[in-house]
Order: sequence, then structure tokens, then C-alpha cells
Amino acid sequence: MRFFSFLVRVACVWLVALPVLAQQPLTQGSLFLGKTTPGNKVFYKDQPVMLTTEGDFVIGFGRDASLEQSYIVETPHGKQTTYTLQLQSRDYKIQRIEGVPGKYVVPPESRLLRIKDDNRQIGEARASRTERDDFLSGFLQPVDGPITGVYGSQRYFNGKPRRPHYGLDYAAPTGTPVLSPAAGKVVLAHPDMYFSGGTMIIDHGMGVTSSFLHLSKLLVKPGDIVKQGQPVAEVGATGRVTGAHLDWRINWGNVRLDPELVMRDYPMISDLDDAPK
Repeated sequence: MRFFSFLVRVACVWLVALPVLAQQPLTQGSLFLGKTTPGNKVFYKDQPVMLTTEGDFVIGFGRDASLEQSYIVETPHGKQTTYTLQLQSRDYKIQRIEGVPGKYVVPPESRLLRIKDDNRQIGEARASRTERDDFLSGFLQPVDGPITGVYGSQRYFNGKPRRPHYGLDYAAPTGTPVLSPAAGKVVLAHPDMYFSGGTMIIDHGMGVTSSFLHLSKLLVKPGDIVKQGQPVAEVGATGRVTGAHLDWRINWGNVRLDPELVMRDYPMISDLDDAPK
């Protein structure tokens, strides 16, 4: 009996000492967090992937990403190893929204240049590739409130099909504080974009950004460094909306991710390659 108890204690110590090496099953919309030996390089779709000094890196998979994925790790000596990832497919909801003002369903030509410039500013902000590693600390829910819209759902405005929804909507009264889900640097703070109204983007590092839409008030400005949980804005009903809410989105570069998955999975290390040093 004593020997058995000893084995149990040893087994428990061993299990506790093990690092976390696997996040939840990867799906379309996931952000994959990997780790390699410092000094190695990582390539995805023939493009270099940024790494922290400790060898952490992320790769994002969009709503309709192929289920077979792979990336390459290259050692300082030039040896390359390919790692494969299998994503799970997803079924997406259909959301029908009525009562949207007509100018937001079919914008008049007089607003097209404004929309184009809005998209340019958003694209430039999301193209940020800094060496920050704030995403490694995990993500908090930015506002309290019932979820009224989910990632990936096909949307119909006044019966007309439009692009899928790429965020997580929280219903909340105008003026409700919006908290930064992770630390980062503010790279966009616009009081009134055509579709998204008051809009803010925070860079969490390595191409990972949070976007906040339909804001009524901005509490920080571009260039500000914010802490996790810091109030950065207030909920509003600006832009294309039918009521006050926050639309929170997460991107890896121009790849749109599911905020719900990102909140669930971090911080975790999902792979440790065994390529030769």
C-alpha cells in the first residue's frame, strides 16, 4: 500500500510538472500558438512569421480556411522541417437583421470615397507587425452584456445578403466602459467611420489586433500604450447598427479570427518542435 501511494505521489508530481503543450482542437477561426527553439525561423505560406525572443509565434486561420494546414521551421543551419495541422470544420449561423437604414445597406455613391478611405485606415492599422508579445497573457471579455452576434454568421440586412459577421457582439447601454482585453498599443482611434462608427484598433503584437466598433466615445488616442483591463472607450450605437452594442473583432494581419476561441485558448503553448538545433 505504501509503495502504491508513493507511485501515485510521483505520478502526480510528474503530471503537474509537465508543460501545457496542446490548446483546444484547432478550427476555422482559430489562432494557433506555437513555440520553437530560439534562433529558428518559421514560415507559413512561404512568408516569414514573427517570433518572440523565446521562440513563441502565432498563425491565424480564417472563417473558411482549408482544413489541412502546415508551417515550416528552419534551423540556423538551414535544415527545414514541415509541421502539419488539422483544422475542424465549422457550421455557421444565419442572422437576419431588419430595420437597418437603407443608406447602410446600399450606400449612396457620395459615400463611396469615404468608405474606401475608412477601409484604407483600417487595413493600415491591422498591418501592424510589432514585436510586442501582449497576446501571450491571454484575453479578457471587453464588456459585460448578452451576446447578440457571433463570428462567422451569414448576415442578411433587410432581407439582403451581405458579408459574414467577423466579430462578437455584446449588447450594452451607450456609455458602458469598454476594457482592453489585453495590453497593447492603440494604432487607430476614429470617432466616426461610415459602417463601424466610432472605431478603435489595438495592437497586441506579432500581427494580433483587437478592433472595437460602434463606439460612442474614445478614451485613448493613437500611440497610447494601454494595460489589460483598462477602459479605452464607451459602447455606442454609431455606424450601421439597430441598437447600442460593442462589436469586438480579433485579427492576425488581415485574417479575421473568432474572439470567443481566442479568449478560450490563451495563454497556452500548442506545439514544441523537435527540429535539430
